[in-house]
Amino acid sequence: MLYDSLLVLALLFLATIPFVAIRGGEPVEIGDNLAYRAVLVAVVFVFFVGFWSYSGRTLGMQSWGLRLETMDGQAPSVATASLRFVAALISLAPFGLGFFWQLVDKDGLAWHDRISKTRLVHYPRDTKK
Repeated sequence: MLYDSLLVLALLFLATIPFVAIRGGEPVEIGDNLAYRAVLVAVVFVFFVGFWSYSGRTLGMQSWGLRLETMDGQAPSVATASLRFVAALISLAPFGLGFFWQLVDKDGLAWHDRISKTRLVHYPRDTKK
């Protein structure tokens, strides 16, 4: 999550540049600017849903040998990845309890995995090359 957070943060900085430029270099007030908030949410959404539905893994997940799959072992569709994204927000809302749930879940699934019927699978890299 840390690796992906750094990548998303960089993308959010890039998405902010046009808004700052329009304001002549003045800071953007996030509370007063609905368009700016929508762009920020869209950037995060496209990052995660795009990676999950295209390859089943974000760049951060790839570095740890993790891949998101449906319960039948397939890469999630855009609809499934979108559902997982929204469900992850629900998991995050109560102080991240939905993420920590996987520590006690009998199948090791977080709330958003249960809701979207997905799972994270570890595929270790072949180090014998």
